[in-house]
Amino acid sequence: MITLDDIRAAAARIDGKVRQTPMIAASSLKAPIADAEVKLKLELLQVTGSFKARGATNRLLTADKAELRRGIVTASGGNHGIATARAGYMAGVPTTIFLPSNASPAKIAKLEAWGAKTRIVGSAWHESNEAAQAFVRETGAIYFHPFADPAVVAGQGTVGLEILAQMPDVTTVLVAMGGGGLVSGVAIALKALAPHVRVIGIEAEGSPVLLRALEVGRNVALDKVTTSVATMACAKTDDRIFETVSRHVDEIVLVDDDEMLRAAKSLWFEMGLAADLSGAAAIAALREGRVRLTDNDRVCAIVCGAGPEAVL
Repeated sequence: MITLDDIRAAAARIDGKVRQTPMIAASSLKAPIADAEVKLKLELLQVTGSFKARGATNRLLTADKAELRRGIVTASGGNHGIATARAGYMAGVPTTIFLPSNASPAKIAKLEAWGAKTRIVGSAWHESNEAAQAFVRETGAIYFHPFADPAVVAGQGTVGLEILAQMPDVTTVLVAMGGGGLVSGVAIALKALAPHVRVIGIEAEGSPVLLRALEVGRNVALDKVTTSVATMACAKTDDRIFETVSRHVDEIVLVDDDEMLRAAKSLWFEMGLAADLSGAAAIAALREGRVRLTDNDRVCAIVCGAGPEAVL
């Protein structure tokens, strides 16, 4: 789908337009998150509040200018939509975001604050996406796919480059998964530069799309999606994402919505970090003992998005 060179080119392209986010130790807590050294990659401090700004900005900077003038459209559970809305604001073009009915009202408000028009269609991302694709056919607007666009995946992969620069002795990286764009980009970067590093994906128990696909050996759709976490809800991923995950991701574990909420509350209580539930997924996997670790492991957990769920 993409190569390390694509990720490096994306890093140069988006430099100065997004943030290099900090990494901090998960230390001085009431109780350790895990029996290993854990550091948090704080993508919730990224422009727009999530890693999605990386991919959307790279997509914008590689887009055809004539296409852009017809506007931008996407379907999103929230975070990619906000990043795409910012891209539309940067380009000065109309932007329309299709969202499922379980999208966070706070994220919808952020979308509209960036000047995007929002349309609520369906109860899950794939239904919103069908409406977005129809809108593209009607208007000729350019479509920013949240996880299956190579430019988007390359942008997300820049997180992997930063992790290695900030934590060169890392042994395990934990990545929340929805459609799989972040974990694909990060895994391609890590496996190219540090193939010994384990990449572990975390899916919502109510949307185990890539785990089920790997179990049957082909990209398949889920019969239903039951998670309430819109940013991790996906009934079917892209074939190229499936192939990338099958080659480069070492393991996938599941966490449920309540476990993510408890992890998000712990991040707020212990560290003052207002993570959304997907942003807390990696912490939930550690807290619940879903990830096998040794005393010698050096773990990076990506806190991938911000949100008010644990604060309210």
